[in-house]
Amino acid sequence: MKWIVGLGNPGAQYERTRHNLGFMVVERLRRELAAGARGATELYRRFEAPASGIGLLMPQTLMNGSGWAVEALRKREGFDLGDLLVVADDLHLPLGKLRIRASGGAGGHNGIKSIAESLDSLEFARLRLGTGRPEDAGGFADFVLEEFEEEEEPIVAEVVGTASAACLVWAREGLTPAMNRFNI
Repeated sequence: MKWIVGLGNPGAQYERTRHNLGFMVVERLRRELAAGARGATELYRRFEAPASGIGLLMPQTLMNGSGWAVEALRKREGFDLGDLLVVADDLHLPLGKLRIRASGGAGGHNGIKSIAESLDSLEFARLRLGTGRPEDAGGFADFVLEEFEEEEEPIVAEVVGTASAACLVWAREGLTPAMNRFNI
């Protein structure tokens, strides 16, 4: 099974925020794949589309504890790190841009940092979706918890759709085809 983990914060107050782009991608994939709920704990919500061999995970730990959810899933399912794709927001990319990578650092993202610490490895694929940057360089925490502006919504919808397609290519064809097709 290939596992796609969308990072975000649980709760209605965070639903349309920049920090929840990972959740938005997983929700779209859940609908596209007609993935059924396969369990919910205090750590995560889990969905599977067995026919496609794809599992979806939404940590319920707040961003900084995302690693606990991924670690619990890995203990339960025993998957290799090559079967993991983490989808997260990225302040360093412009809104609407995305990048898929085989591995790398956390880039200041606390969710990815938490996962790397829990798995004791940075060797997992990640798909980063740009949020843009605030004008005030010190206001990153507030910025990622803001909802998207109305004029940004079409861009968000498009990048969530593109990211969902990138996830499916990763799961079905592999990392290299996904990078070649979507890192433009």
